[in-house]
Amino acid sequence: MRDGIEFTLSALLVGGGATVTMDLWAVLLKRFGIQSLDLGLLGRWIGYFPTGQFTHDSIAKAVPVRGERVIGWCAHYAIGIMFATLLLSIWGLKWARTPSLFPALFIGLMTVIAPFCIMQPAMGAGIAAAKAPAPNIARTKSILAHAVYGFGLYGSALLAVRVIVWANTGGG
Repeated sequence: MRDGIEFTLSALLVGGGATVTMDLWAVLLKRFGIQSLDLGLLGRWIGYFPTGQFTHDSIAKAVPVRGERVIGWCAHYAIGIMFATLLLSIWGLKWARTPSLFPALFIGLMTVIAPFCIMQPAMGAGIAAAKAPAPNIARTKSILAHAVYGFGLYGSALLAVRVIVWANTGGG
């Protein structure tokens, strides 16, 4: 398999799998009454981009955008795959072929910078959720979700390498 195809396939499998892992974590938390980010609100935020509005006092109070849930879910997976692409860009196909935990967990934890410094402030919650009703709880939930994403990167890479080896041997 050519390196470019292997890289792309690895990014899709690893990023998609890690994002699924993060979603399963959210489902588990919800069973215990712990709410995570409503991806419809992510979609609402992105849905305002074409109008030139990138920040909100409160995204929850903003007028809903048509298709915001679909936009949010698509963006969520695209972002997950983008961060997996970053991981592969830094550590290369060598890591994808023999995954190890540290790079995956490192990238997973570093991805929390995006919500802390971009999404939460733009959605009206302040830097690192400083304006949220319970900032430390919001921060802890974000850090844990992104750590789970990091573990998901590792686990998904372990599975992806098997799929890619299988594909390279003709699927037999």
